[in-house]
Amino acid sequence: MGEHITQIIVFALLFLLVSAMGFVAARWRAPKDMAHLDEWGLGGRSFGGWITWFLVGGDLYTAYTFVAVPALIFGAGAAGFFAVPYTIVIYPMFFLILIRLWSVSHRHGFVTPADFVRNRFGSPTLALLIAITGIVATMPYIALQLIGIEAVLKTMGMTGDSVIARHAPIIIAFAILAAYTYQSGLRAPALIAFVKDTLIYIVILVAVIYLPYKLGGWGSIFDDAQAKFNASPAPGDGITLNANNQLQYFTLAIGSALALFLYPHSITGVLASKNRSVIKRNMSALPAYSFLLGLLALLGYAAISAGVKPLPGAREGTVDSNTVVPLLFDTQFPSWFAGIAFAAIGIGALVPAAIMSIAAANLFTRNIYKEYFRKDATHAQEASVAKITSLLVKVGAVGFIIFLDPQFSIDLQLIGGVIILQTAPAVALGLFTRWFHRGGLIAGWAAGMGLGFWMLWQIPNLATKRAHFGGSAFPLSDFGFDTKKTIYVGFVTVLVNLLVAVVVTLILRAAKTPDGVDSTTADDYFADEGDPRLESSRAKPDDELASST
Repeated sequence: MGEHITQIIVFALLFLLVSAMGFVAARWRAPKDMAHLDEWGLGGRSFGGWITWFLVGGDLYTAYTFVAVPALIFGAGAAGFFAVPYTIVIYPMFFLILIRLWSVSHRHGFVTPADFVRNRFGSPTLALLIAITGIVATMPYIALQLIGIEAVLKTMGMTGDSVIARHAPIIIAFAILAAYTYQSGLRAPALIAFVKDTLIYIVILVAVIYLPYKLGGWGSIFDDAQAKFNASPAPGDGITLNANNQLQYFTLAIGSALALFLYPHSITGVLASKNRSVIKRNMSALPAYSFLLGLLALLGYAAISAGVKPLPGAREGTVDSNTVVPLLFDTQFPSWFAGIAFAAIGIGALVPAAIMSIAAANLFTRNIYKEYFRKDATHAQEASVAKITSLLVKVGAVGFIIFLDPQFSIDLQLIGGVIILQTAPAVALGLFTRWFHRGGLIAGWAAGMGLGFWMLWQIPNLATKRAHFGGSAFPLSDFGFDTKKTIYVGFVTVLVNLLVAVVVTLILRAAKTPDGVDSTTADDYFADEGDPRLESSRAKPDDELASST
C-alpha cells in the first residue's frame, strides 16, 4: 500500500468531498417536506435541464462504462463495442416514450412504472410482477457498481486476501452511501453527479491524448491488440467482428437499447424532471455521453498495448479483468492524477448505485408495501419505508456477486437486461396502446422470464468452471443449430414474451374474458407543467390521492 499513498490520499479527499455533498443535499433546493416520496424519491419532481442531464447521464454511464466495457474489449475485442451503437439508437426510440410516461405519471402522481401499469391495465397482479422484476433486475446492476469500486481499491492495495479484508473497504464506502441516500434521497446523487461527470470528462480527455503519446500512437495500440487476438483461440475475439460474433453483437446492441430506459433508475431520473421540454432536450443532448463511452472503450486496447496484466481473481487460477483500466491508470499516469482517475471511477459507481437503490425502494414501497400491506399508508410512512428498503437493496446486491460470479462483470448488467426486458410490452407498448389484455401480458411475462432463466442457467462460466449463469451469450447449438454462433438471451426472450402476449390476448378477447379498467385518458399522455389537473392531484390529501389512483 505504501507505493500508492498519494493515490489513496487524493482518492480519499475527493470521496469525502462528495460524501459531504451527499449529506448537504438534503437542504439543496429547499424541499417542502422530505417525509414525502415525491421529495425523497423524485427530488420534488422539479429538476431542470442541466440537473436532469447530469442525473440521467450519471445513472446510465456508470462503473459499467469505466470498468466493464473496457474489460470486455481487453478480453474479447470488437464485440465489446456493442455498447456504443446501442446508447446512440436508444435516444430517438425513447424520445417519444418517455415524454408520454412523464405526462401520465405527473398527472396521476405515479412514482414508478408499476404505478402506471396498475392504472393502465387495472391489474394489481401485473403491477406486482413489474415491481418485482424491476427490483430483481436492479440488484445485479448495483452489484456491478460494487465491483467497480472493488477494482479501484484492489489496485491501490487496499484489500486483502480474506473475505473480510477484501470487502471491508466496499462495506465502508457503501455504508457512507447508504447514510446520505437515507437522509437526502434523490437530491444526493443529483448534486454529486456534477462532480462525478466533471471528473470523468477530465480523466478521459487526458487519457485519450496522453496514453497514445506514451504508447506510440493509436496505430501501434491497434497493432498490439490485433497481435494479442491473433494468438487467442477464442473464435469470436479480434479487433473487428467476424462471422462468429456478428449475431451476438447485433442482438446484444438491440436488446440492451430496449432495456436501458426500462430500468427503474432510468425512469426515476426522468420522472424527476419538471416538464416535458426538459426530457426532450435531454434525449437530444445525452448522446454526448456516447462519444465519451467510445473513448473509454478504447482504453481496453490501450491496456493491451501497455502490457497490463490483470490482478488475480478471488478464485484460484482466475484473473480479475475489472482491474484492467485501474491498472492502466496506475502504471501510466502520475500518482496524483491516477488518484483523481480512481476517484472518478469510484464516484462514478456510487452515484448510480444511489439512484438504483432509491428506484428499487420506490417500487417496493408503492407497489408492494402500500398495495398489499398498508393501503392507507401516509406520505410520511411511504418515505420511511422507502428509506429502509434502500438500505436493504444494497445488501441484496452483494448476493449477486457471490452467487453469479460471471466471467465478465458486464454480464451482471446484461443478465439484468434479460430480466427488465420482460416489462417492455406492459410499460413501453402500454404507453401507446391498450390493446393487450392484462392476462396476455401476464402470460407473456411468465413465458419470457421462464425461458430467460432457463437459457441463463445453461450458460457456463469457462473461466471459473461454474456450470450456470456464466453470461448472457446463448449458443445456438443448444437450439439444435450446427453453428458456433451465440445470441443475446434478452433478445430471444422479449420476442417470445411479445408473441405469447399477442396470442393469449387474442384468445381472451375471443372468449370475451373481462379485462381491467383503464383509469387513464388519451389527454393524460400530453399533460405538461402547470396543467390544472396535475396541480390538483399533487394537492390531494393522502386518502383521496390513494383512491383516485
